[in-house]
Amino acid sequence: MISVTDMPGFAAIRRRFLGWGRRIRQAAKTEVYAFWRRRAVRPTVVMYESFAGNGVLCNPEAIFRALLADPEFAGFTHVWVLASARENPTVVREFARSRSVRFVRPASFAYFRALATSGFLVNNGTFPTEFGKRAAQVYLNTWHGTPLKRMGFDIGDPATRVANVIRNLLSADFLLSASPFMTEHLYEKAHRMGQIYRGKIIEEGYPRIDRQFMDASRVAAVRARIEAGGVALDGRKIILYAPTWKGTSFLNPGDDISALVSRVEQLESLIDTSKYVVLLKTHQVVHRFASRISGLRGRLIADEIPSNLILGVTDVLITDYSSIFFDFLATDRPIFFLTPDLADYSGYRGLYIEPNDWPGPVVDTVGALAEAVNDFDRFGVDSRVAAKYRAMQSRFVAREDGNATRRIVDIVFRARPDGYAIAPALDDGRTTILIAAGSMRPGETTSALVALLDAIDHTRFDVSVIFPSTRTRPVLDQQQLLNPQVRQFARVGGMNGSKFSLARLRSTRSAWIGSASGSASLSARNSALWRDEWDRCFGSAVFDFALDFGGMSAFWENLILQSPGSERSIWLRDTQVTAQATTQSAPVAGQSPRADKLAKIVARYHGYDHLVSASASVSASASVSASASASPTLDLNTSTSLAAEAAPQKFAVAESLIGGRSILARAALPLELGDADFAVPDWLTPGGSAEETRIFASFGRLSVENDPSRLIRAFALVCAAEPGTRLMMIGHGPLATSLAAQTVALGLVDAVWLAGYQANPFALMLRSDCCVFVGLGARDSRALLEARVMGLPSVIVGDEGRATEHLHAVIEVAADDRTIADGMLEFLEGPPAVSSLDWAAHDDAAITTFYRAIGALRGE
Repeated sequence: MISVTDMPGFAAIRRRFLGWGRRIRQAAKTEVYAFWRRRAVRPTVVMYESFAGNGVLCNPEAIFRALLADPEFAGFTHVWVLASARENPTVVREFARSRSVRFVRPASFAYFRALATSGFLVNNGTFPTEFGKRAAQVYLNTWHGTPLKRMGFDIGDPATRVANVIRNLLSADFLLSASPFMTEHLYEKAHRMGQIYRGKIIEEGYPRIDRQFMDASRVAAVRARIEAGGVALDGRKIILYAPTWKGTSFLNPGDDISALVSRVEQLESLIDTSKYVVLLKTHQVVHRFASRISGLRGRLIADEIPSNLILGVTDVLITDYSSIFFDFLATDRPIFFLTPDLADYSGYRGLYIEPNDWPGPVVDTVGALAEAVNDFDRFGVDSRVAAKYRAMQSRFVAREDGNATRRIVDIVFRARPDGYAIAPALDDGRTTILIAAGSMRPGETTSALVALLDAIDHTRFDVSVIFPSTRTRPVLDQQQLLNPQVRQFARVGGMNGSKFSLARLRSTRSAWIGSASGSASLSARNSALWRDEWDRCFGSAVFDFALDFGGMSAFWENLILQSPGSERSIWLRDTQVTAQATTQSAPVAGQSPRADKLAKIVARYHGYDHLVSASASVSASASVSASASASPTLDLNTSTSLAAEAAPQKFAVAESLIGGRSILARAALPLELGDADFAVPDWLTPGGSAEETRIFASFGRLSVENDPSRLIRAFALVCAAEPGTRLMMIGHGPLATSLAAQTVALGLVDAVWLAGYQANPFALMLRSDCCVFVGLGARDSRALLEARVMGLPSVIVGDEGRATEHLHAVIEVAADDRTIADGMLEFLEGPPAVSSLDWAAHDDAAITTFYRAIGALRGE
């Protein structure tokens, strides 16, 4: 008998239902959060979250207990995020009868109610992507330790991985820092808070470390709590092994649990276990996996016991790269570092402090660790180690006196900051620029942005770029090309609001907005949604200049318009279609969707200070000349409709930069071929026939506007005349399948290679002899400039009706198969002389036009 799960199509049906379920749950959460965001904030409610709801732990726990014990805050309600009551039985029992303490599950309806209405928010990590702090809320982000291993942008991971962290930190009114080192490395550098964070950084110690200061009775109570969890201490001293988490995703912890068991057992066999007991404290995200291992029973400390309580009764700490050792410095007790993978880990993740400076012996085997522990037991701390320990104490725990929590409560909850170590983030006086990059898909706009960001003077300007969050490989590759001095924002999550309000917003955004002055303004309710979205994305950040560089998205156009106090610029793209759109006062039947979309974007140009084009011809003043029987082709700012949207002085020119240095550097890299649409041909492989073959190359998206089908037809004529020629087409797109069929039909399978998307097309283009560009606007394309930078001659299709100009190393032809083929054959007969393109001089001049266009040179 066939089960239901074995029936054809069952898996697809199941996925569909699960997808519907997820969407319904997300829609419900959106509605609940939107509903409570419209209700008043409750100033005497505090919401706490620690390690994504893993327990009542860390700095939030210390602050919570201080408020709970203070009569001044007796009327406060405390809401704790707790993922599992079953895994936290002690704290649940402790407050089971409390009328002022309650628990909510992450992402539950109660969670979003608390997130929307609590007067105070305290987190040691991040709230979810839906979170947007309301004006009446006070948000304290305590983080969860001084970093030893590199964090955030210092790791070099994609911006999507740190996007929600950046959002949360910028939203916080207060960031808690244990030391100036933490302020500098965690906040200002690793997460790029310098220049743009407008909240306050508190350097008054870590509340959780207060928990380590215990009298004898408290020590006895904590030891009893550990024993209640099934660990036999029997009066012995505690050696705590607390390794770090080494994974890259909280969903897939990377710790090798079996290796931890083996190390604990081996260490026990080499030390005096009548005097010491070895206990294991795993990272929060690893504990649930470790708790299932039978070999750790009687050794694994319950996750619900706060780490600093355990540190308070620990006699010897063993760790690797965990920030826990910074907290332990306050105890003045010995620390040992077991790092069998030091070379690999420091190379992968990187460290802020070199092992030579660590405050204890650094060993790579359990045997060496046991020897070091036994030496300490017999002889005490080595003098050299003691000197390092004292230096680290002075640097990292100078303010840890057991009273940090009281000071934090004064600053945040009593609003009494005077006399405390509170400061803004570093601001070196550079001008701040925010650029909305558009989709970041490979293409001319993204390439121009990459070149621009390389050319900007980063000693004068602090630059941020925002783009949609994605896991698409080509987009991630483009993000990797951005100058490392640029702060990257990946927009995660979506706009807050009810489904009705968001539908109304989309309708407003996509409906025609007339060009009369004032009629393009959004309704007050829609404006509030957009302001909320700005706050959700950027928190307290303020930028001197805000740019919509993509210029083709109503979303980014509207978002940049919310930038408070910024001088705003938008780039004018697709000028011919825009020109058509701007002559209409309402949507026109039969008008292209692209023109309709641009018409709606144009309607909001009035909100920008500068309308920037990449060509002087686009912004030149001229009169409109268009017959009533034809769609006009005119310079953009000459449209009488657009003139009503923007004053003439708003128009500016910023010549696109070429970025020749980057092009040449990438072209010189070893050839690494990505996933091609078809196998790499023999004539491109080592030992193949490339040296005897004349290779043409095209570079661009395989879509209608680039006319790749015409290129293949033209090449068929070339190949018939010169069988030794080959064509590689670099790029992917919707026509890839039909083009493959076309090569088969024309008998060109061995002569034409569809190379597909390539992360580094320049190294591949350099293998060719000549480039061919047959799409619309080929003579003005960026790809042609890139070919010239590499010294490659090109055959291009000129613009119909436009006078032919002499371009060095370029053969210009008409847009028909025979003429294109003749141009390619002309190249084979005798390549045109190649002259160097002075891209450096061009870019030096172009970057000045950029500064001037956005208003950054005013007064110079």
